[in-house]
Amino acid sequence: MAEIKLMKGNEAFAEAAIRAGSDAYFGYPITPQSEVIEYLMAEQPHLRTGMVVLQAESEVAAINMVYGAAGAGKKVLTSSSSPGISLKLEGVSYMAGAELPAIILNVVRGGPGLGTIQPSQADYFQAVKGGGHGDYKLAVLAPSSVQEMADFVELAYELAFKYRNPVMILSDGVIGQMMEKVQFKEQKERWTEEELIALNGSWATTGKPEHRERNIISSLSLKADEMEKHNLHLQRKYRKMEEEEVRFEEIMCDDAEHIMVAYGSSARVAQKAVDIFREKGLKVGLLRPITLYPYPSKKIDEYVKRGVKTFMSVEMSAGQMVEDVKLAVNGRAKVEHFGRNGGMIPSPGEIVEALEKLIFE
Repeated sequence: MAEIKLMKGNEAFAEAAIRAGSDAYFGYPITPQSEVIEYLMAEQPHLRTGMVVLQAESEVAAINMVYGAAGAGKKVLTSSSSPGISLKLEGVSYMAGAELPAIILNVVRGGPGLGTIQPSQADYFQAVKGGGHGDYKLAVLAPSSVQEMADFVELAYELAFKYRNPVMILSDGVIGQMMEKVQFKEQKERWTEEELIALNGSWATTGKPEHRERNIISSLSLKADEMEKHNLHLQRKYRKMEEEEVRFEEIMCDDAEHIMVAYGSSARVAQKAVDIFREKGLKVGLLRPITLYPYPSKKIDEYVKRGVKTFMSVEMSAGQMVEDVKLAVNGRAKVEHFGRNGGMIPSPGEIVEALEKLIFE
């Protein structure tokens, strides 16, 4: 039976991780996501489900623990905030290269550098363009509510194991810290070893049966031709993601002549701006990407083909996602960016003023 609770976004993520049948969480505290590990420690999920929760000695240690558990086919996750994610990126690249499933939550704070503990969306490039070294991609989900902080845990596991690839949930300090009602699903049982192999194949390091060779999980290949072959395999996997896993929400876009594009907490503010525009008689809509990778480029292309005149990317950054909007529009319509950065949150009035200037200039 579903259960409703009033919780912070970070707490909802942690509770959902337990209920999704997670085997382990490895992390390290950093504001504004410390409630994730605090909640897990307080809940003692090892008594509820057998889930392991461990505060590692560093972010680097945490991501390598995730690598080890993922290599054994376990449902495993970690969380951090901007500077901490930067420290994890070597391990994330290794996991993508080794094709290991896991969830990585980034509750973004303002930067660059140590920055501020206030919310930001300035880690977009880091999340969707690889972030670490090498040609790899993460599937990236962008929640815009506390409910989605909970719901996306199960979705992220589904994508991670379907594609054998790390999945990032790109949140921010607004969504992580705000409190809303959340409806939770019933507790899932953790996989047995037999279920793990039946559901996900026999790639994991679960012991060597007589009928196959031992599994070796590594991202290392010293022969260039073998490394290229593996890279081409990864690129085919990413193209399949782009064909099958694009998710987005359209708000009043059917008749829109001008469309804002925004994700996460910026989308919540932009949705109020849409209401203001509609009251003024202006046909403005909002496209909210739910997957930042793969990106809803084809949907933007459809808007252009039916005559949308103006696009405005609304972000809590100096302008990052706007580049993907421009790539999708490809010079066929006007595209601009509006944003606040350094931890500042835009108001609906500021967004309205910026788009009106763009429309009427």
